[in-house]
Amino acid sequence: MRYPVAAAAVLITAGIVAAPAQAAPAEGAYWRVEVVRTADHPRPVGSGYTLTERSASVDWQTPEGKAWSAYRELGARPKTAKDEAAWKADGSPTSWTYRTEGMKISLSTEPGKGRVVPVKGRPAGKFRMGEKWVTYAQLQALPAEPEALRARVVADLRAWIDEAAEEAKLTDPKAKKEDWLVNLDRYVAEAMTRLLYENPVPFKVRSAAYRALQTTKGVSDLGQVKDPLGRSGQKVALPVLNQKSSVLKEQFIVDTKTMTLLAHYTDLQDRGKQLGGKSGVETYKVGWTDDKPAVPAAGPAAGPAAG
Repeated sequence: MRYPVAAAAVLITAGIVAAPAQAAPAEGAYWRVEVVRTADHPRPVGSGYTLTERSASVDWQTPEGKAWSAYRELGARPKTAKDEAAWKADGSPTSWTYRTEGMKISLSTEPGKGRVVPVKGRPAGKFRMGEKWVTYAQLQALPAEPEALRARVVADLRAWIDEAAEEAKLTDPKAKKEDWLVNLDRYVAEAMTRLLYENPVPFKVRSAAYRALQTTKGVSDLGQVKDPLGRSGQKVALPVLNQKSSVLKEQFIVDTKTMTLLAHYTDLQDRGKQLGGKSGVETYKVGWTDDKPAVPAAGPAAGPAAG
């Protein structure tokens, strides 16, 4: 799973100081992040009904910086009871195929075979954070106090904004830093959220990130809730991101015992209309494991929704 906007550009590693002599030991062979995404297919199929698609992606990283990535389609099913009725009237098909913009789109109610591959093109012993590569030891040296972590993130973001604004002027002379600074709080919140799952940072750093997230301007605490898997956590809403005609609203559920992400809700709209395929919910399973990289499980059958 990955953020559709500026989160990928967050640089939270500039100025990392030398790591302690002994970094926190790993609690397993791999830092594992599993994401199951559920989203509506962007266009109707068959006689005009909507399908909901599910997919699973998993990333593994070792303390030595080796990495693997896996992906599997989990199948599609009618979204609502009304869609199910239309699907049944259509003969209960188990697959759909159509072409759009020169591409062939294929959908199925059955899970795909999936794949798992080693990640290539990665510097030996390094982890990607923003635009930099850092070591496992440097991950352990990130600030463990909320305000110190916030100061680091804000400084890095401002440096990124300066660079982005200058680059933008090459194609748009009217571009200015204020175009990015208006969303600074949003970018800070995104950076803190990524620290809750993306890399094997210590618990104390994740805890600092969560506390900094809670006190970031524009972030709303929505109280304790259950995620789609029935797990309890604290729900927060990020500041709304407005970019031209699009509006992005995001909410997260955090396990405050482990300080890891449980779920991510995305609502992306363009001119007031929700964009199918780009809006949906992701559930996360994050933490150390000794289990070797493997294709994600197919999970329960992705047949039609209950009536």
